[in-house]
Amino acid sequence: MSQTPHSNGPGRPKDLAKRQAILEAAKRLFVSKGYDGSSMEAIAAEAGVSKLTVYSHFTDKETLFCEAVQAKCAEQLPELFHEPSADAPVETLLLTIARGFNRLINSHEAIALSRLMIAQGGQNPQLSQLFFDAGPQRVLAQMERLIDQAQRNGTLRAGDARSAAEHFLMLVQGCTHFRLLIGCIEPPSAEDADAHVREVVELFLRAYRP
Repeated sequence: MSQTPHSNGPGRPKDLAKRQAILEAAKRLFVSKGYDGSSMEAIAAEAGVSKLTVYSHFTDKETLFCEAVQAKCAEQLPELFHEPSADAPVETLLLTIARGFNRLINSHEAIALSRLMIAQGGQNPQLSQLFFDAGPQRVLAQMERLIDQAQRNGTLRAGDARSAAEHFLMLVQGCTHFRLLIGCIEPPSAEDADAHVREVVELFLRAYRP
């Protein structure tokens, strides 16, 4: 008889469904309870698995926190974490990425997590660095890679890909994100968000087309 692909144990594949349940539980608790208020026991209970199962997938809470942040970014920005089609127009690619990034940073979960990191930043700079490396830094590095690729194939003019990536993402972020962060506005409508994204891509291409 063949072994089930979901059997756990040394050298055996881990249960991917349980791993996903743990990640989803971690995302919910880190946002609602904060990092310090989310124990591995609480995450296990929220996911409906044993604490041992959580540790078998994620060695410690720091690892789980980083994986949860990375998973959220990859969900909203798959284009950044997969090789784009070779013949994809640069404008289409930038629009898709900008829409995903805009949804990501202005989502309820991202706003809540950003507030949490700002509140804890002075007390726990190590946690802030873990968050930055797992989320913003990883997104920035992937954006830099795509811009470098576009520069190499001539669809964007040659230059500092890192600076171009930072300019693009910060333009997409705009002032709306800061206003959401401090709670003085409601999230923009889908139409307003898309108008902002289109304006940013047009502005960026005006500056960086060959």
